[in-house]
Order: sequence, then structure tokens, then C-alpha cells
Amino acid sequence: MKHLNIERLALLGALIGLFGEMHPALDQWAQNSRDAQCKGLYGRHRVYRDGTPVGQETEDRAGHPTMSATELGRLSVARHVASYTAGQLAGTIVATRALGYRVPARALLVGAAINAATHAVIDRREPLLWLAKKAGKKGYVDHCTAARVAADGTVSAELSGPGSALMELDQSLHRAIGVGAAVVTTWIATRKGSRK
Repeated sequence: MKHLNIERLALLGALIGLFGEMHPALDQWAQNSRDAQCKGLYGRHRVYRDGTPVGQETEDRAGHPTMSATELGRLSVARHVASYTAGQLAGTIVATRALGYRVPARALLVGAAINAATHAVIDRREPLLWLAKKAGKKGYVDHCTAARVAADGTVSAELSGPGSALMELDQSLHRAIGVGAAVVTTWIATRKGSRK
């Protein structure tokens, strides 16, 4: 039993480290810039694939496909979560196998599914704003916006993105959920009958 407890703690520590330390690279570097910009879009209004609303384009886009803003937001978050999840799975498999440990596929997939599903919900922004409000963080979110300077020099406040409270809440929630996913992955991987 003592050997199993040590194995569980070692695997848990490794998974928390892997999930947590891979998170910034997968969430920032592996994310397509357009997906980062569009994943929080909502609305029935028509937009082009780059998020530009129909009627606000500066060049002729006749024949270019359009979709609702909500559809583009969902598509963008799905692409981001797919690349994030693939990277997390690959990194976890490579690291654990390089160290001589084989995490059962079922355990890896359940942990990845937890991270993927929650990541998609959080990154759509409205659920995160709802949660922040329920947790009493609305003042923090409203106060800590990021200043964005356009090419023409105009400055605007942005609620989400780097430098904002919402981005900090997003990142901390992803990492906390990653700890939970690591616990579940470890439990499934080390319970009796899981390893054959």
C-alpha cells in the first residue's frame, strides 16, 4: 500500500507540473491569433472569418463566406481547444514515457477531457464573466481593464486579454482545474485493475 501511495503522489506531482507548466505555452503560443480574437464573439449579426462584421469591411469581400458571430466564436474556441488538448496529451505522453511511466490511455483521455471541456466554457468569456460576478469579482474585472492603442492613436479599454483582470481570472481558473484533472487522471491510472 505504501508503494502505491508513493506512486500516486509522484504521478500526481508530475501531472500537476506538466499540466500547469505546459498551460501558458499551449494557451498562448499554440493559439491561433484569429481564434484568440474571435473566440468570445456572440450575436446573430453576420461576420467574416476574421471577425469583421458584414458592412464594416474596408475591401470588396463579395463571395467571401460569412457566419453569425456566435458561430465564429464557437468555431474559434473549438480550434483553440483542439490544439491545446493535442499539445497537452502529446507533452504528457512524451514526458511520462521518457521517465519510464506509462499512464493508461483512459486516464489520460479523461483528464484531457476535463481540461478541454472546461477550457472551452471559460474561453467563451460570458460564462467566466458570470462566474466572476457570482464570486464578487465584478469590481475587479471592471477596474482592471487593459488599455489598447489603435493604429490611429485612439485608446480604448478592453475587458479581456493580456493585462486585464479577466485574463488573470481565466488563467488561474484553468490552472486550478488542471490540478483537479491531474487528481482524476492519477486516480484512474492507479486504481486496481487499471494497469495491465
